Amino acid sequence: MVAGFGAAFIATHLLMSHPLRQPLAKRLGNAGFQALYSVIALVTFGGMVWARKGAGPEPLLWQPQPWAWIVAAFLTWSAAMLLVGSFRRNPAMVTFGPGSEVKIGAPSGVFRITRHPMMWGFALWAISHILVHPEPSAITLALVVLIMALAGSAGQDVKKRRHLGVAWEQWVARTSFMPFGRGLHGPGAFAAVGGTLLWLGATWLHPMPVGLWQWLA
Repeated sequence: MVAGFGAAFIATHLLMSHPLRQPLAKRLGNAGFQALYSVIALVTFGGMVWARKGAGPEPLLWQPQPWAWIVAAFLTWSAAMLLVGSFRRNPAMVTFGPGSEVKIGAPSGVFRITRHPMMWGFALWAISHILVHPEPSAITLALVVLIMALAGSAGQDVKKRRHLGVAWEQWVARTSFMPFGRGLHGPGAFAAVGGTLLWLGATWLHPMPVGLWQWLA
C-alpha cells in the first residue's frame, strides 16, 4: 500500500509538473490546475502516510547503531536550518515573461550552501529516517520523499534554465545543486537560530525520544 501510493505520488507529481502542466493549465486555467494538482498530491501523499500508519510495527531490516543516531540528529538539525532559511527571500524566485529582463540577486544565507535548501532539507530528513527507522514501510515513505526532493530540484533547474536563460546560467554559476558545492558557508543567523528552535521543538514532540532529547531522557 505504501509503495503503491508512493509510486502514484511520484508519477502524478512529475507528470503534472512537466509534460501535462501546460495542457491542463490551458484547459482548466491556472487556478483550476493548481486546485487539481493540490487535490491529487494530497490524496496520494496522504494515502501513503495513512498506509504507513496502518502498517503497524514491522520487523527491523537492521539494528541502528549508536553512531547512526548521532548522524541522524545532525542531519535533521541541518535539515531544519535549511528549511527555515529557505523561507527568507530566495533571490531566484523571480517573475518572467516574454521580453522581460530578469535579474537574480546574489545568494545569501542557506542559498550560499545550495540553491535548493528546502528540497535538501526534505532529503536530509529522509536520509536520517532511513538510517534509524529501518522498517520496510518507513523506508519506502522516506525514499519517496528523497526521490521527490532531488528529482524535483533537478526538474526546477531544467524548467528555469529554459525560461530564464542567461540570468539562470549566471545564478547557477554562483550557486550549487549539492550542498557546499561552492565552498563551505554558514547558514546565517536567521536559519541557525530558527532552525535550531524548530529542530528542538520537533524532536521534543516526536513520538519517541530523538535528537538531543534522546540523550537527556
